[in-house]
Amino acid sequence: MALTSAAAAGTEFSPQVWLNAGIFSYHFNRSLDLREDNVGFGAEVLVAPDHALMAGTFINSNRARTHYGAYQWRPLHWQPAGINVNAGIVVGAFDGYPQMRNGGWFIGAMPVLAVEGKWFGANFTIIPTIKDRIDGAVAVQLKLRVW
Repeated sequence: MALTSAAAAGTEFSPQVWLNAGIFSYHFNRSLDLREDNVGFGAEVLVAPDHALMAGTFINSNRARTHYGAYQWRPLHWQPAGINVNAGIVVGAFDGYPQMRNGGWFIGAMPVLAVEGKWFGANFTIIPTIKDRIDGAVAVQLKLRVW
């Protein structure tokens, strides 16, 4: 399995639009009563193999509504068995976490591993723990390609 760059491979790229129904999380601190089925709605627009824009809303682990807008930079690419696997980082603005800026907007970053077939995909990430503000978790966001 070789690490590739779409530009180096000379492949043509067309923008893609993916929709999701929120995030599923598994929190590191199992003793807390945190919500793990964080339902909502989001969209991801892949504008180039290395660059995606994301926006959406979901009910977060503290049972409050979160809105987000983010940029996904994913410079590492693999293609095992015809599946696109991309790794990088997501940097975005988030709100709705009561212990973080009283539910106001803040900037956050986290690693991302995007696994994408022709119509279905998933974003895997690790949400970092920020003591007494954000409860860390491993998270997956299932997505459907609509364009």
